[in-house]
Amino acid sequence: MTEDALLHTAASAPATGPPLHSVPAFPGTGMLLSLLRDGRPRTRSELAGITGLARSTVTQRVDSLLASGLIGPAGEAASTGGRPPTTFAFVPSARVVLAADLGATYARLALTDLAGELLTDTRADVDIAQGPRTVLDWVAENGRALLERAGRTTDDLLGVGIGLPGPVEHSTGRAVNPPIMPGWNGFDVPGYLQERFAGPVLVDNDVNIMALGEHFARWREASHLMFVKVATGIGCGIISEGRVYRGAKGAAGDMGHIQVPHDDEAPCRCGNSGCLEAVASGSAIAEALVGQGFEVRGALDVVDLARSGSVPALRALRQAGRDIGEVLAASVNMLNPSLIVIGGSLALAGDHLLAGVREVIYQRSLPLATEDLRIVSSQVGERAGIIGAAVMVIEHGLSPQRVEALVSGD
Repeated sequence: MTEDALLHTAASAPATGPPLHSVPAFPGTGMLLSLLRDGRPRTRSELAGITGLARSTVTQRVDSLLASGLIGPAGEAASTGGRPPTTFAFVPSARVVLAADLGATYARLALTDLAGELLTDTRADVDIAQGPRTVLDWVAENGRALLERAGRTTDDLLGVGIGLPGPVEHSTGRAVNPPIMPGWNGFDVPGYLQERFAGPVLVDNDVNIMALGEHFARWREASHLMFVKVATGIGCGIISEGRVYRGAKGAAGDMGHIQVPHDDEAPCRCGNSGCLEAVASGSAIAEALVGQGFEVRGALDVVDLARSGSVPALRALRQAGRDIGEVLAASVNMLNPSLIVIGGSLALAGDHLLAGVREVIYQRSLPLATEDLRIVSSQVGERAGIIGAAVMVIEHGLSPQRVEALVSGD
């Protein structure tokens, strides 16, 4: 199956609601929607049986959801005598989400429905160092263009999701001392975009949204997942119990600045030396290959060299994998994930990077922690960030509390 086909199939599946055993005794309208988001049409009687609510109460709340457009009639159930009852199902097209994945030198922007399916998208070379106003104005201008292309308006927006290539305090949506983002530190990204779009604006680190997108589109059965992005820098997104784990201040997963044993303790842009990023990132490998006489400028040039069969490039990638494995081996013992996904531009070079990671993890981690551990390459590729940014907004905007506000018009 092609990547586009895989993404279409996976991303178009409705987001799952909570398991039935977790439904409170007296769920509100939002919880009824959570039940229906699993994609299965249900009758009023079925919803009453699941929730324990009176049929009249369920009817009232179903009518509220119908009026909001979040659910719609889905045909008739089999009759047990008399008129067949109507079933109701989630309507993903009821609202749309604007999702942006902003990298160091690129920007991807997409419009999705409430099931995470891409409706239309665009991308461009945008330098994050141009500053927040220039970059976010690009997002706003092109976001409006995508809405127009899809025949939607800003009133149809559930919200906006943004991924940034640096540390982010998720609760405020502000970047915190980002090393490659001059002018972004403390900038009020949500406030700036909320002046231009309806709905909440959620912001997170780019690796966190990639982890969320990879999990949603391909690995929903993995409740404990680590997504490692190996590109110009190195970062990790952590999924625990099916949710992004961000830590106290949003700094969880910053594995690129963990020191690794190395003969040459190279200086790192963070101010320390011997960091993983300083020896195993795409920029570090490119710099080492330049010293050997190769004309390379960054991670993608390293990938091209490796694909052409360059032995020095392949050796460098294998060693980078081992260095990354050193850090991940400790993380495996600490966090006990069931799945590690390796993504980012360097992962495009083939199996050499992945082989180095596997070699060290299986050697250094505890047998119990690695017994069922899978270490794989990204299945979603460059669209993981877009899908993750959309899912971040969908899960927030369709939470039971937010749904109550949506149907009431607040």
